[in-house]
Amino acid sequence: MDTSNYLVFGFKIAGSLALLIYGMKIMSEALQKMAGPQLRHVLAAMTTNRFTGMLTGAFITCAVQSSSATTVMTVSFVNAGLLTLAQAISVIMGANIGTTLTAWIMSLGYSIDLTDFVFPAFLVGIALIYSRRHRYKGDFLFGISFLFFSLVLLSDTGKQLDLQHNQSVIDFFSSFDVNSYFTILIFLLIGTVITTIVQSSAAVMAITILLCSTGVLPIHLGIALVMGENIGTTATANLAALGANTQARRTAMAHLVFNVIGVMWVLIVFYPFVNMICNMVGYNPEGPKLSQAELAVKLPVVLAAFHTCFNLFNTGILIWFIPQIEKLVCIIIKPSKKDEEEEFRLRFIQAGIMKTPELSVLEAHKEISSFAERMQRMFGMVRELLGTRDDSNFAKLYSRIEKYENISDNMEQEIAKYLSAVSDAHLSDDTKGKIRDMMREITELESIGDSCYNLARTISRLVNSKEDFTEKQYERIHQMFELTDDSLSQMNIIIRGRKEYLDTTRSFNIETEINNYRKQLRNQNINDINNHEYTYNVGTMYMDIINECEKLADYVVNVVEARMGTRRVEA
Repeated sequence: MDTSNYLVFGFKIAGSLALLIYGMKIMSEALQKMAGPQLRHVLAAMTTNRFTGMLTGAFITCAVQSSSATTVMTVSFVNAGLLTLAQAISVIMGANIGTTLTAWIMSLGYSIDLTDFVFPAFLVGIALIYSRRHRYKGDFLFGISFLFFSLVLLSDTGKQLDLQHNQSVIDFFSSFDVNSYFTILIFLLIGTVITTIVQSSAAVMAITILLCSTGVLPIHLGIALVMGENIGTTATANLAALGANTQARRTAMAHLVFNVIGVMWVLIVFYPFVNMICNMVGYNPEGPKLSQAELAVKLPVVLAAFHTCFNLFNTGILIWFIPQIEKLVCIIIKPSKKDEEEEFRLRFIQAGIMKTPELSVLEAHKEISSFAERMQRMFGMVRELLGTRDDSNFAKLYSRIEKYENISDNMEQEIAKYLSAVSDAHLSDDTKGKIRDMMREITELESIGDSCYNLARTISRLVNSKEDFTEKQYERIHQMFELTDDSLSQMNIIIRGRKEYLDTTRSFNIETEINNYRKQLRNQNINDINNHEYTYNVGTMYMDIINECEKLADYVVNVVEARMGTRRVEA
């Protein structure tokens, strides 16, 4: 066979792998879209102990056919404070078990001719995609059809290559001593590096099955590649955690530690363990050479069986050592010493890896909740600023308020940019509505930050004027501040809660109370100026503060309405 033929076969294999990765991606995303909200509630609710967490991880990974999706989701939940590190470790252990189903699906694709299934599935899939109600089912059918079609192409390409009769390929793999631990380590490293680069253990597994099923790659070396894939696949979660908080990065590291420990103990008992798996399947590596047809049936099953047994044994052993793994990753990844509250950084939204719309909306909601809490702290600084008399302390506190105003501007822009990116995906009408409401929430929250800064500027203007409010004015301002802070507290309760359990009556009552109090103080201010109790200039600054509080309360109610998906009709 000449070089040009090998080039053609190389492109066929590369194209088939690309199709396989795309099929896995489409299938996984479709499953996540169909079951997104349910999976999120399952993951949040069914992790009460290490065993339920492990079963939850296995169930979700089987459901979405992607351990990477489960681990990235788990890292995101830890980042959002919905799961503890210990709970996340148990979920990741379960995800490693769930991902073994993919290997069995692929071994089936190599053992059975799926051509008769693939083309009718494509036809049904395209019909469902154009149906609004069943489009996700169509996406799933397309994804799984692409997956099986790629396996058919790989299998056909392997047969055309006729590697079992290619002496140079046989000599190359024969040059490696399968009884040497050094050789096993080399192939383990190769599997790790390739999986890290292509970000798909399924693609590397497909190539491994292809080489083993032709008989040119000894089963021991194929299993070493599979072990490497288990380590390489942890790169996805670690990449996802790069911009996350300390606990989320520890979760991703726990995934790596878990798989590395598993590989280490398997290496110690490597040959007896592999022989045990081969005996289970009925394959003897040292026995008489099997025909091509027998190898194509037996060896994919051996690889799938090893993958399953490795993860079952590893989880069965290490599930008892979750507290120790937790301590180890805490030692490896130290907490950040920076005061995160004084620095602008999105806490829950992670850039770089776009997840399912459902999970992205959840992260944005958590970020908006953090945004709202920051705005109430900013208002607390304004209240403190009013009572500060020392020039140095006043300047420091005013500078902090300015910094928070910049943070609010940046948070609005970054969250809006993230939501815009999410809205570019294929979304349900419900998710589109949520994103529209969130856009409105962040706009109103940024306006709250502007109001707080305006209040601080008015107080600064008062200090620079060398004039001061009367005792009664301070008393009334503090009363207005108390009402405004109550409205912010109610806003944060509503943002953190679930819609079906929320009552917005208290928020609207507070706003009405603020409006009435503002009117009362406005009339009182005119009388006090006429009675020469204070100057017109002081009265102007006094009412600027009162009016700004009333505007701020309006923004608060707008946030509440956006959260509830409602809008007032102005009279």
